[in-house]
Amino acid sequence: MNLKDKIDPTNLPKHLAIIMDGNGRWAKQKGLLRALGHESGTKSVKENIESCAKLGIEFLTLYAFSTENWNRPKLEVEALMKILIRSLKKELKTLINNNIKLNAIGNLEKLPKSAQRELLDVIDKTKDNTRMTLTLALSYGSREEIVNAVKNISDKVKNNIISIDTIDDSIINEHLYTQNLPEVDLLIRTSGEHRISNFLLWQIAYAELYFTNILWPDFKEQDLYEAIISYQKRERRFGKTSEQIK
Repeated sequence: MNLKDKIDPTNLPKHLAIIMDGNGRWAKQKGLLRALGHESGTKSVKENIESCAKLGIEFLTLYAFSTENWNRPKLEVEALMKILIRSLKKELKTLINNNIKLNAIGNLEKLPKSAQRELLDVIDKTKDNTRMTLTLALSYGSREEIVNAVKNISDKVKNNIISIDTIDDSIINEHLYTQNLPEVDLLIRTSGEHRISNFLLWQIAYAELYFTNILWPDFKEQDLYEAIISYQKRERRFGKTSEQIK
């Protein structure tokens, strides 16, 4: 039986987030340059995007490049930016054909101008698509995101735009990069690491976490299905008891 047949279409994660880890180690294991690992990882990106769209997942967020990744060797960062630009150009047609809207979160101004232009162009050309929202987290760090939100809210309180007594979860959500996205239901991390790595710390408050030893370039459609089947076997209580849920 295909694993897809075991998935309950009425119990899908509305918002799936993935930490795509292990490209460098995959390349090292094969005696290749790290950049070739990242290049190979783009194939898994495409396959998983299309698989999520076929399943009916509404929101998919991929951790593509963190604020900390800027500290990697200059040549690797340059290679990653070239891969980003090339992938955006190459996959625009795929996004349009699959009715997928592209979104991006992070400190995008730090990206090279050429990457910013390509990113904004694809975002504009897919803005009316409705099947799924694909969000790329680029130059993204959750702590930086939260610090910026605190600063912006503080400034509004200072200028009497909002009252300190009205600050709640919804106010904070409105000041995050993800203001137009629902909370994460399922977070997947590949490569055997068991860390969140500064990714969507606020948004994953009640997310189910799924860790796999598979390196990202080897994480394919059936592996995604396994993660979703695991998710569907779990009881999500949100602080309540099992009896209350039932």
